[in-house]
Amino acid sequence: MIRSTPHIAAMDAYALADLSVPDGISLISLAQNESALPPSPNAIAAGIAAVTNAHLYSDPDWVDLRNAISQVHGLDPATILCGAGSLELIAAVIQAFAGPGDEVLSTQYAYGFFKVATRAAGAQYNAVPEEDCCVSVDAVLKATGPQTKIVCLANPGNPTGTRITVDEIRRLRAGLPDNILLVIDEAYGEFADTEGAFCFDLAAQGNTIILRTFSKAYGLAGARVGWGVFPHALATEVRKLLNPNNVSNVSQAMAAAAIRDQEYMHHVRSITAD
Repeated sequence: MIRSTPHIAAMDAYALADLSVPDGISLISLAQNESALPPSPNAIAAGIAAVTNAHLYSDPDWVDLRNAISQVHGLDPATILCGAGSLELIAAVIQAFAGPGDEVLSTQYAYGFFKVATRAAGAQYNAVPEEDCCVSVDAVLKATGPQTKIVCLANPGNPTGTRITVDEIRRLRAGLPDNILLVIDEAYGEFADTEGAFCFDLAAQGNTIILRTFSKAYGLAGARVGWGVFPHALATEVRKLLNPNNVSNVSQAMAAAAIRDQEYMHHVRSITAD
């Protein structure tokens, strides 16, 4: 009988919310925080146009998409990696830098996929209690030990909706040993960007990765597009684990058009906040 490796056999599959309901009952689902609004009309038009290239493999370097992201956020395109949602990037990062005997540390109400990706890599996952449903930098720093290889934070958090300030993130990075990788999942970052405080520059230190997604504020959950800012040396290793055509032509075109339409994203953000 063919068996999977022991650490995979011991895992449960990553489970999404059960959306099945009895006949006759109308369901309003907030379980996955999908946008209440469709994508930007510009993104829809770009996606329709890109369908004509469906016979071709997608750009493995995401050139136009990376340029669009860099233009909006003032980043060097060479520091950006794109994935089939931020899930692919999270899985690749943890697989690249943690394994048996290593610890991945997160917090009580962090994104559940951190745990799944850690177990898939054969590493040990531990979660630090939160204070009033909010990340405690002091608790995270106190919990790190010799086996800690990665610290993963979701900021803002889901489902808590809480966040720590960029100054607190910088304090965490300064307090962690240089050989511990800090991964900050900012899936809801656009909803906090109104304060004008960013931490993308931490990637330049060589030991921090900041991840984002087009699934939330840009309404492209079904297109599966995530991105992140990576130190060069770490990006080189993570790319080894990414499918070279991981984001389809249609999804790349939609995401590039969506991020260039900041006016529409701000409109969605405003309506969502209200």
